[in-house]
Amino acid sequence: MKVLVASALILVGSCATLRHSEKIKQLKDSISYDDKTVVEKYLNTITTDELKTYVTEVSSKKYNGRLTGEEGHNKVCNYIRNYYDSLGIKPPITHPDYYQKVPKEVLPENINESQNVIAYIEGSEFPDEYIYITAHSDHEGIIEGEIYPGADDNGSGTAAVFEMAEAFKKAAQDGYRPKRSIVFLHVTGEEIGLYGSRYYTNNPIFPIENTISTLNIDMIGRVDNKHKNNQDYIYVIGADRVSTELNFIIQEANYSFVNLDLDYEYNKKNDHNRYYFRSDHYNFALKGIPVVFFFNGEHEDYTKPTDTADKINYPLLAKRTKLIFATAWYLANSPRRLKPEII
Repeated sequence: MKVLVASALILVGSCATLRHSEKIKQLKDSISYDDKTVVEKYLNTITTDELKTYVTEVSSKKYNGRLTGEEGHNKVCNYIRNYYDSLGIKPPITHPDYYQKVPKEVLPENINESQNVIAYIEGSEFPDEYIYITAHSDHEGIIEGEIYPGADDNGSGTAAVFEMAEAFKKAAQDGYRPKRSIVFLHVTGEEIGLYGSRYYTNNPIFPIENTISTLNIDMIGRVDNKHKNNQDYIYVIGADRVSTELNFIIQEANYSFVNLDLDYEYNKKNDHNRYYFRSDHYNFALKGIPVVFFFNGEHEDYTKPTDTADKINYPLLAKRTKLIFATAWYLANSPRRLKPEII
């Protein structure tokens, strides 16, 4: 009897494992790009020259390191909203100046009122479902008389969002408007504690329950010491924490278009750096939204006044931006909504 019970348990366990593996296989097999030529057309509008222009501008010393609530950061926010206005990418109806004010009372005591900058392209079939592409616009400001330009942190992310917005706008103008709405969100107060994204997720302009996914970009223009000999990489953090499917979509986007090394080192639950908790995607994850954080890792100029635009690897920045664009394209145009489900 004991032998029979043990055999039965083994059989049940094997069937359960098989069912899970089959479910994984079916999910992976369901993810593919039927419109690869179209995606590649707009993906290739992302250029190193334009990325360099934007990183150089955002990290310019004239903005005094973009400290939240200070004049330099306010001027950068104005530059960001003027960029979207110049492309004809509209603000939310409820916020016609592109700004969501983040009041002083929700910020640390010594920080002035600030703002998130928001633009979006309305979806053609599911306009009330939203994909967010986020990057923080602030940095360290001036410390002991030295300006911290933050070219990688996070001029690189800001430039990447710009280029993706332009690519989606060109596609829409050519008749390939995304099926779901895409929100380009530049949040404030990341460096002082994720304040801008926390304020947004607690006071969402678009219904938070209709948010499909958030793709967060924070430092994607440099190479860390681990990858000096293999620079075609990107750290992928959090993609499988809320949705197994999101992680597989990123892998398919990578395989189909750019072939970077997707490094999951910092996605480990026991990562002592705790990067999953340290950038703006986390406040969306707290709301049960599938998120991913794209990151290049720390380097010798991280949070130093030497993080300048001339040190950015622009071909690599372009390649990483293309991966994120292809991921966003799939999420926005898939016939079925991404599931916030762990398999």
